[in-house]
Amino acid sequence: MTICGPVLVVNAGSSSIKASLYEDHGALLWHQERSWPAADSVDHLDHLSGELDDWLPQAMEPWLDQLQLIGHRVVHGGEKFRSPTYLSADVLNSIESLVPLAPLHNGPALAVMRWVSRWQPSLPQWACFDTAFHATLPLEACTYALPISWRKRGLRRYGFHGLNHQHISEQVNQRAAEFLPVSRHAPLRLISCHLGSGCSLCAILDGQSIATTMGFTPLEGLVMGTRCGSIDPGLLLFQLRQGMAQEELDHVLNSESGLLGLSELSADMRTLRVAADSGNSTAQLALDVFLHQLLQGICAMAASLNGVDVIALTGGIGEHDDALMAELSERLAWLRPFSLVRIPADEEGLIARSCKAASMEAG
Repeated sequence: MTICGPVLVVNAGSSSIKASLYEDHGALLWHQERSWPAADSVDHLDHLSGELDDWLPQAMEPWLDQLQLIGHRVVHGGEKFRSPTYLSADVLNSIESLVPLAPLHNGPALAVMRWVSRWQPSLPQWACFDTAFHATLPLEACTYALPISWRKRGLRRYGFHGLNHQHISEQVNQRAAEFLPVSRHAPLRLISCHLGSGCSLCAILDGQSIATTMGFTPLEGLVMGTRCGSIDPGLLLFQLRQGMAQEELDHVLNSESGLLGLSELSADMRTLRVAADSGNSTAQLALDVFLHQLLQGICAMAASLNGVDVIALTGGIGEHDDALMAELSERLAWLRPFSLVRIPADEEGLIARSCKAASMEAG
């Protein structure tokens, strides 16, 4: 089948939704984003449906007759979904079974898919999965040191932000001559640093993910905007034994920790930079802990790669924080030679290309 019209990509998050329209040759034709205060799951999904009713049909009116397909971002694909997938009824049911693994993200994505099915039932829908790029992780990189009875239930490292890590990998490989001082014949060793409200690193060897910082859920790894990153699981057991409810623990780890919890001020790196420059000690602590964990993570990724050729910063912090760029250049000088570069994130563009290619291949 030849796809010759625009492709709409919808990226639903826990408190926002982005929609982007791409022309046949891949250029961005239109983009809009809606956001609202985070809410509990049921209220959020009702709010999401209302936002779509009031927004997307009218926005798509000029292109509706030309649309060829809609692509979606799904955060967690479990062990089953490892490539762009056509959204049949069976696939939608399978995605629903994965909602407990990523309730803040898979639930809204599923709600959007079902909304589209009501709005345009004949329009093909495809999904790309953030976990899919990490399907190449070797066993030693994705296996937790847990009893086999647990591991048989799929309790393993999945990794996330895979769509953007894949985009960064493609960009670096396409521009290798620009980033590398001399031509290389060995596989390119890349560390992709996705640094935004969520943060993760990925060690990429010759275009394949071989290590990453996020694990079974997006909570593991680096310090993030409101997520804690890696902590001693014994600390969590302690809090539960002290009587903390599971729901409260979940909320604190996901929404009150990270930069916000450290600073007691903000989850926004720009706000923290200004505050730290004015002498705010908790803002400075947040910046210091963030950098400490980031440096450790980058060095761990370099160890997995046996060195590094390119370190690419992406995401809201990675692309725009000049102070972080300077800090990393200075603190990682001992790792050189490598190129430290910035590359804009483009999950939606990758989804459009991938879904279109998969649709054409499927015929």
